[in-house]
Parts: sequence; structure tokens; C-alpha cells
Amino acid sequence: MRCYPHVYLLCTVFTFFSLLYVYSQLASTLEDRDQRSGGGRISGRSSHDAGHTLRKRPGVLGLRDREWGQNSEKLSSATKAPKNDRSHLAVVACGARLEETLTMLKSAILFSRKPVHIHIFAEDDLHYGFRNAMEMWPVAIRTKFTFHIYPIMFPEENASEWKKLFKPCASQRLFLPLILKQVDSLLYVDTDILFLRPVEDIWGLLSQFNVSQLAAMAPEHEEPRIGWYNRFARHPYYGKTGVNSGVMLMNMTRIREKFFKNDMTAVMLQWGEILKPLLQKYKLNITWGDQDLLNIIFHHNPESLYVFPCQWNYRPDHCIYGSNCQQAEEEGVFILHGNRGVYHNDKQPAFRAVYEAIKQYSFGEDMESSLLQPLEAALQATAHSYCGRSSHLFTKRLRESIRLV
Repeated sequence: MRCYPHVYLLCTVFTFFSLLYVYSQLASTLEDRDQRSGGGRISGRSSHDAGHTLRKRPGVLGLRDREWGQNSEKLSSATKAPKNDRSHLAVVACGARLEETLTMLKSAILFSRKPVHIHIFAEDDLHYGFRNAMEMWPVAIRTKFTFHIYPIMFPEENASEWKKLFKPCASQRLFLPLILKQVDSLLYVDTDILFLRPVEDIWGLLSQFNVSQLAAMAPEHEEPRIGWYNRFARHPYYGKTGVNSGVMLMNMTRIREKFFKNDMTAVMLQWGEILKPLLQKYKLNITWGDQDLLNIIFHHNPESLYVFPCQWNYRPDHCIYGSNCQQAEEEGVFILHGNRGVYHNDKQPAFRAVYEAIKQYSFGEDMESSLLQPLEAALQATAHSYCGRSSHLFTKRLRESIRLV
């Protein structure tokens, strides 16, 4: 009878170690499954992205392998998700856009009180100019931002077609969700943008998106009688007057995950799948390139777009036919958009005055006396022009931004 306790003890020990082994295997399996499904993913990287560079479906055959390979390490280090209080700002610069882009970035950094990470997509011969200029900015300014410079990257099969679609490289913005795969949200701006209010203020509009919205833009026009899309477009466009893509706020995680309705197939397509067939269908009917493609996409998916007021994308069209941006009348201009080259010609001297004031301002000087007062004096000399009569709107919010800094 004495053997039974020994047998019982051995059975108990064996059972304990068996259960321990099973538990360890189960834990390991769950951990692997979590990693595959994105359970511990970096902010902005969806489960659709895991294990894929680009989804190999119609419209995307992958970015240039050579360029991607050479820059993969840099891309990885530059797109790691930052702290929640950091804004992500992107710009695309090609041709003679170096000085204009640096002035835009200067305005973004001057008034922001929270850190900004800047993604610069530029032709190779501009990289040194950007890096050299920004690294020469004072230390106190450089603590407010980080930046990374990328080459221009388009799908290999029709790269030249994308690059020449509108202005040089402008359509690069369409591919940012596919390139910056670890960035959750992004503010894209054209090179001819000037911030008169901190970047984090427009960044805060992301919190106002509802569950279906994934991007935000301003209307192309407030007044349909002078609208371009509703009078001349030969393709679908968003709403009554279309939208302008010069300032575009994106939740890129949602963009990567969404399946979009379209007029090319009954099957809904993801972002990387819809761009090429959309270009092939409409390339003979689009005037404004990538902006037109965005209008087509959001025409079929209006629930996905958040429309912000014109004061976040104030252009000459808002003043040359009389003031038609009511929100700017009430609160001032938040972001100035000098499209049609008005920063560099004499057609809209009020716009050029703002650009010249920011470009000539030296970091570290008193902004009240060295930026605001010279600008106000210059704007007084533009009162003979239509936009000059509304130029008080340009400094209304700028004065407050300077005071807060």
C-alpha cells in the first residue's frame, strides 16, 4: 500500500509540469498572433500593412526598388511614431521651389509652440540646400522641430506620367499614405503656403473628425458664380464647388484601411489600388492634376471628407472679386495660400508683402517690431488693390500668434 502515495506524488508532479508546458506554448502562440495582427503595432501602422511594402493589386506595382532599398533605413528611422503632441508636416518641392519652401517652413516654426516633425520630399539636387539652410537656423529654433528629407518616389511603371501630371512632382502627395506607412496622421501643404497661426491649431482639427472622415480640405470656392469646377470641370468633383488640396489634413491610417467607392468598378478599392486606374480614366479630362483626382475620389466618398473653413486656405480668389470668405472676415486669415505665383509677381501685392516680411525676418529679432510693424506698413501701400483692401485680415490673427509666442 505504501507505493500508492509515491505514485500519486509522481502523477501530481507530472501533471503540474505538463500544465506548465501547455501554458507556455499557449502564451507564445498568443504573443505571435498579437504581433501578426498588429497588437503591439507602432501608431499609424494598420494590420493591412504588416508584412507588405505595397499591396500588389491593380495600380500599385511597388515604388522604385532601388530608391526604396537605398532609403529604407532612413525611412524607418524618420517615420517612427512620435509623442502625441508632435504634429507631422509634409511638403513636396521640385524645380525652383527651395526659397519658397524654406519661407513656408519658417512660418510654420515661428508661431508653433509644440514640436513639429517635417517630411520634405524633394528632387535630389535640392537636398543639400534644405539641409544646409535648416541646420544653420539658431539652436533655439531647431529645438522646435525635427526633419527628414526624402527622394521623389512614384510607382515605377508610370513614374514619369505621375511626375508630369501637373506642376513638377505635385502628385507625390497622393502616395504619402503608402510611403510613410508608420505615420498615423499628416498635414500636407503646398510650397506657397504661409502659416499665420500655429501648426498645432489646424492639427487639432483631427480630433473633430467623425468615425468615417479621413481627410480635411477647404472648398475651392465659396461663391458658385465664380467657381471653376461647377462651370468648367469635365469630371466628378466634391460638393457644389469642389475642394482645394493646397492644405490637406490626413488620417493616413484610415486612408490605408478604407475601401473606396468609385466609378470604374463595382468592387471598392483601397488607396493604393485606385490611383492608377483613376489616372488612366480621367487623364485627358483633368486640368489641376492630383487635386482633380482627389475631387473625384471624394465625390464618390463624400462621407470621408471633413471640410474646414476658407480661413485655413485663404487664396486670392477670396478677395479679388470682393471679400467672400466670411470666416476670415470674422476671425482673420489663419493660413495664406499664394497660388498662381502671387508671391513672386505684382498681381497681388498684399500677398507678396506677407511673403517678403516673413522671408526677410531674422530669427531671434522681436517679432512685433521686426515682422508685424514692417508688414503693416507694407500692406498700407497695397490699399489700391482688391486684396489690399482686405489686408487687415492678414494681420488680424498674426498679431495674436506673435503675442502668444
